[in-house]
Amino acid sequence: MILDFFKTAVNLKKIQRKGWKDKLSISNPESVADHSYSMAIMGMIISDLENYDTEKIIKMILLHDLAESEIGDYTTGQIPLEKKNDLENKAFLKILENLPDLIKSKYLGIWNEYQENNSQESKIVHQLDRLEMALQAKTYENEGHSKEKLESFFESAKNEISHPKLKELFRNIMENT
Repeated sequence: MILDFFKTAVNLKKIQRKGWKDKLSISNPESVADHSYSMAIMGMIISDLENYDTEKIIKMILLHDLAESEIGDYTTGQIPLEKKNDLENKAFLKILENLPDLIKSKYLGIWNEYQENNSQESKIVHQLDRLEMALQAKTYENEGHSKEKLESFFESAKNEISHPKLKELFRNIMENT
């Protein structure tokens, strides 16, 4: 059963981030796994610097897009947020069925905390999601993709990042990358 869980996670390598494909017409954009890995590195560093619960943040990052291995990657506005959340929650519960109860319970708690976005760790993870997106957008811009087409990604990050350290990093991305 655990092997089925691992196979689900491996499938994230094949799920392309839809926003890059739709808005930039990139034929081979980063995968959800690429995104999660970059976020995990960022989360580890920020968490250690800011004395957060690093283990919880890394677990939250690794779990936050896992449902996309079952349902795919939906962009904002593609389907109603309530429907997206419902699809993700059902997929996540299905994925967890392959784990022992003790682990299932822990991961479901972390998932729910992320979904509710009411803890210090979940707020940082949501903002790291935007920061990683901005860094990837800047990478695509540096590769020659249209700044105008990337503007909505930068604007979203700017509007949603409020943590002082992450705001500073966002400014550095925009000015120096």
